[in-house]
Amino acid sequence: MSLPNVSKHYIQRKPSSIREAQIAFGRRKDKESIKVINLAIGNISMPMYPAMQSRLNELGNSIFSDGIIKYTPTVGTKDANKAFLNILESEGVNSKNIYSMVTDGGSSAMELMLLGVCGPSSKKPLLILDPAYTNYIEFSKRLSIPIVPYVRSIKKNGQFSGINYNDVDRLIKKYNPSGILIIPYDNPTGQFLNQDNINSIASLAVKHNIWIISDEAYRSLHYSSNRSSSIWRLSNNEIPNIQGRRISIESSSKTWNACGLRIGALLTDNLTFHRKSVSEYTANLCANSIGQEIFGVLAKEPHEKLQSWLNELREYYKSILNELKTEFETKIPGIIVTKPEASIYFIIDLKNLVDNQFDAESFVNFCATKGKVPINNNLYTLLLAPMNGFYQNSIHGRTQLRVAMVESRKSIMLAPKILSKLINSYQRK
Repeated sequence: MSLPNVSKHYIQRKPSSIREAQIAFGRRKDKESIKVINLAIGNISMPMYPAMQSRLNELGNSIFSDGIIKYTPTVGTKDANKAFLNILESEGVNSKNIYSMVTDGGSSAMELMLLGVCGPSSKKPLLILDPAYTNYIEFSKRLSIPIVPYVRSIKKNGQFSGINYNDVDRLIKKYNPSGILIIPYDNPTGQFLNQDNINSIASLAVKHNIWIISDEAYRSLHYSSNRSSSIWRLSNNEIPNIQGRRISIESSSKTWNACGLRIGALLTDNLTFHRKSVSEYTANLCANSIGQEIFGVLAKEPHEKLQSWLNELREYYKSILNELKTEFETKIPGIIVTKPEASIYFIIDLKNLVDNQFDAESFVNFCATKGKVPINNNLYTLLLAPMNGFYQNSIHGRTQLRVAMVESRKSIMLAPKILSKLINSYQRK
């Protein structure tokens, strides 16, 4: 007897670029004998902010002591929402007219944003800076929302090309998008969009009466400036009529080291958008109740403590990123490594080292399923994210890999040596 058909959407579905290496390694028969260094996904392996750790340890003797865990309101708990706003306020932002809704991680906020800005099966696209975080591309496919890319490229010196605002203006006129998405602390490129960059893009959003959406999951992780940038630093004095067209994606995962809590937020200064996003999210009922309780302690944390934590985190990543870039360039002559200006990522481009048949996705699969490098009586392999899935046109990422700074410093510093040997093994196969 035949079985029902799986949908065409599922048949065509492939794992996300940031997860496919991990899935492939999980199927490996000899995985127990291989030490894996996973730099494919931003799964931070450091302790949470101290007050969040304390709240986690207290939970068994607190509001959940009777074993009852109820739904929260769809919009989220008062403290969890206030926590996101308190973080903004600690950076000098006036949060008075910003509306917050807590979501199951930043990913849920992304999907809600796409539904509210463009709508499912939309004829109006979203404009993005290409390459962009792969989840935006994957969610747009899920919702049948077209994407218009403004393509950036890596220069020979590792710098990413800047933004030509006249070209962006022409794209908006040609394709009439509903909004423009920016990631100021860019995932995957590591590029930093300073406040002047954001102001210029915001001016175009006002000019063309479209939304400006900013993914600020890595806000404060910037290494070439003394000040964070944000759409929430914009004012009507600087950008007349900006009020009411801003949306940001927030997360507890990155700057608070709480990936597994799955707590994010959708912030906006448009009351109608906020109320309707809550209506849409009622189908999901609410975000994680326990995660909200833990993250909610930041609602009352003093601003100086929050900023002290962020400063320490920034210095930690800055030292690793700069040292690792140098190590890659030393251990693998000819490699192109993008300049790490922000977030916890950079891109390496192998185009000077490989032939025209090289494909990053195939190489990542090789590393996950067959690759092994002997170091100090152990066998290692490296998991990275192929950049094919971060570009609207995958041909642009054919020789590129994204590196995430998420393992221990000792493990991360082995990556250049391991990658050099893996490249040699792959090209000999």
